[in-house]
Amino acid sequence: MTINIVVAVSENQVIGKDNQLLWHLPNDMKFFKNTTWGMPVIMGRKTFESLGKALTGRTNIVVTANADWHAPGVIVVNSLQAALKAAEATDALEAYIIGGGEIYRQSLPICHRVYLTRVHKVIDGDTFFPVLSTDEWALHSRLDFPADEKHAYPYSFEVWDKKAP
Repeated sequence: MTINIVVAVSENQVIGKDNQLLWHLPNDMKFFKNTTWGMPVIMGRKTFESLGKALTGRTNIVVTANADWHAPGVIVVNSLQAALKAAEATDALEAYIIGGGEIYRQSLPICHRVYLTRVHKVIDGDTFFPVLSTDEWALHSRLDFPADEKHAYPYSFEVWDKKAP
């Protein structure tokens, strides 16, 4: 199974503050939906709670240490390894890690590809995504977009592939 990360990151590596996204980019939301549709998505409990409900059209897998936690429409597991096993059980060829900060940190070493939306703005936040080292990661593609009436900030869609060891 190919393990991918999907993340939106500011210029200073911020991904959120107070468990919330800090920007509204409709094209990024469309990209996220189209990329993850039909596939298992793996997230931490806080990320799930910030979404407020299970994402339609995807198998939602939530990682939490709280054995009593549950929510409708999700598979609850207690580790990233258990989440990956649950994703493999769906027979999907790919799984997508969608947040938050701790789940990203745990999954980056085993991840094959990162779909990164770079928000071209320095933003104050309390949750960060690690910098992708060019020793380990190669930029596969990048599409740049200017700010416009629907997008407050310029942004880029980047795809990063892990280099062979």
